[in-house]
Amino acid sequence: MLTEAQTRILARLSEFSESLETAWDVPRSLSLPGLAESLGVVRSALHSPLSSLEERGMVSTRNAHVIGGGSRRRTVVHITQEGRHELEESGYVSMATSGMRFGPVPEPVVVSGRVDEIDHIASSISDGKSIILSGLPGIGKSTLAGAVAEYFSEKGWTIRWASCNLDSDVHSIGRMWLGENAPSDSSAILSASTTERTLLILDESQELHPRHVDSISDLLNEASSGPSPILVIVRAPSPFGKLVGFDDYRIGGLKNEDATSLLPEVDSDSANEIIEALGGHPLAIRLWSPEEGIPERAEAIQEYVQSTVIRRLSDEGLGSLDELSISPIPLEIQEMESEEGTLELDDSAVLRWKEGSVEPHHLVRNVRRASWTDEKAAAMHSEAAERWSGIGGARARRLEAHHRMERGEEADISWISENIKEIAENDSSAAAILLESAVNISEDDSIRESAVNLALERGEVKIADSHITELSDGPSRKLLSSRSARMKGRTSEADRLEQEAISMLEPSERARASISSLVRLYDDRLPGAISKELLETLSSRISEIDLSGLSKSDTEAAKLAIDLVRHGIALSSYDLSAASESRKSIERRLGQDNPRLVMLDLRSRLAVRNDGRASQEAIEASRSIIEESESPLDRIRTIHVALESCGESPPEWLVSAHSEASDIPLREDVAAFRRLSAQRWYWRGILEPNLRMSHWNEAISRFRKAECNSAANELATRLARGL
Repeated sequence: MLTEAQTRILARLSEFSESLETAWDVPRSLSLPGLAESLGVVRSALHSPLSSLEERGMVSTRNAHVIGGGSRRRTVVHITQEGRHELEESGYVSMATSGMRFGPVPEPVVVSGRVDEIDHIASSISDGKSIILSGLPGIGKSTLAGAVAEYFSEKGWTIRWASCNLDSDVHSIGRMWLGENAPSDSSAILSASTTERTLLILDESQELHPRHVDSISDLLNEASSGPSPILVIVRAPSPFGKLVGFDDYRIGGLKNEDATSLLPEVDSDSANEIIEALGGHPLAIRLWSPEEGIPERAEAIQEYVQSTVIRRLSDEGLGSLDELSISPIPLEIQEMESEEGTLELDDSAVLRWKEGSVEPHHLVRNVRRASWTDEKAAAMHSEAAERWSGIGGARARRLEAHHRMERGEEADISWISENIKEIAENDSSAAAILLESAVNISEDDSIRESAVNLALERGEVKIADSHITELSDGPSRKLLSSRSARMKGRTSEADRLEQEAISMLEPSERARASISSLVRLYDDRLPGAISKELLETLSSRISEIDLSGLSKSDTEAAKLAIDLVRHGIALSSYDLSAASESRKSIERRLGQDNPRLVMLDLRSRLAVRNDGRASQEAIEASRSIIEESESPLDRIRTIHVALESCGESPPEWLVSAHSEASDIPLREDVAAFRRLSAQRWYWRGILEPNLRMSHWNEAISRFRKAECNSAANELATRLARGL
């Protein structure tokens, strides 16, 4: 007969494929710390049942590399055929989940107690209520939420889980709920993710940076009126304040009879004393070791962690703990300066694992951070900044920047200015946090202008405005104010401010700004024929551009840009004669063998329509150009032109090409790319009518970020009519 502990061990091990028995790399769940974690017990509680199972030939152990666990081999456990047979004979039945799961949903773990809590939350969610689940760090909030998710998953619900860290924003939450190609606009995210029998979960909300709290709070408030209940997990106090439509539910420590299973084999009296001394705190109980004796009853959990748990660590363990505690985000083991202490931390139940990355349990991390003096913390940040400075890549720059900012040296501001672009291209949320910190310690207008530009690129007009008011008066402030006004729909005010700013610029900058404004105005529309009013405005703007202040080479580049706009205007208004004249001018500037001419000629062929559709030959010609295009941007633009020329029935190959192109990342710091991204979401709404509301909400949001109000308003009108 199998004992309860043995059955639980075999049941967990049986979830993994037999092929892992000889694999070089295996999941962490097969290591001793991972197995103990999933079963909800301390590692020492595994010794007796595992030894018995191994003696009976039901499990085997070996040394192997653990995925994400560093270079050192570790002891892992596998179930044998005998073990599988014995488990089957015992009558154990696997409870396979049936609902779809998105995001970093934690692996199922055995939950000690919490029956009343699970019943209460599950009942509330079944009634359509949204819940804010709060409690002390380490009290078991995420574990309880995981059990609730498992309950609904078994009932066929879709689970969408997002877990926050310092860099999380609305877009990153959307990617966890929906996948990498998720929209960034709150309404678009919710249109795509909220349905009946779907549970949205937001974990670790207290980790959010204040820079992003308001926008995420708006997301949650908007979601609360939708069809999907939301479970928000947060350590009190909540950063959101009062969320509309949410019920608060706070959990405390475990009851003695429930907490006993977390301990190794000790007598019942000692178990009760330990549990009562630690207030039934699950993490503190798991951190307890038999060598330490019974904790003092009057000792607070934080004091216990400091005086007992941290004190027993070796120098290597403390070094790894400090490196992880000082990091703003979880790290991969191979990113650390030294992985020597991580095995000790894992064996001591100090670590939390998140999709290949690792961090200390927040209770331990917070206690460790509180033990540092300001001088020690600054020295540690300085040392970390120097280490990351020797590592390449945008992620390294983000971490280096954080440590530079935290050590608080004014000299680091110039470094931020030089590197913020690389960081923003990889993670604009992290860049926004860094710039927000930088403006608080610097009076440099260039830093504040960077903060404004990034906020506008992200569509955060209120934040941009708060910085614009602090800028020195001048053309730069007026241009930024113009962009802000345009994003708020104040087109007349935006145009006035833009023209005032352009008139204050040096001749060369004036010409560049005028051409940029011209291109934006041309792009501010949905696909289709150009209106007579816009045509007149564009023609007037072109005639007003003064190129006299430019150098000869810059003049040629400016004339080329104007010719390209003229060519686009001609095709959009179906004036093929004018398009031909522009094409000749472009050829003189580029040379007759330039590949861009092939694109122009294709556009001209596709512009010739019969009953709103280009010829089959022209559409087929676009196919080869799309497939052979080396530039992802040219490919996307050509796909859009081809789609516009096909009428209501684009060929399947073109629909597939657009779907593939939807995964191509486009930089948010380039206005033309932001406009192209908005157009891409527009076409996704055309091609995926079942998700049109979500896709077009995202397109509207991105058109506004790109300062294309006319396109945004027209699309909003179309969407409203469709509803």
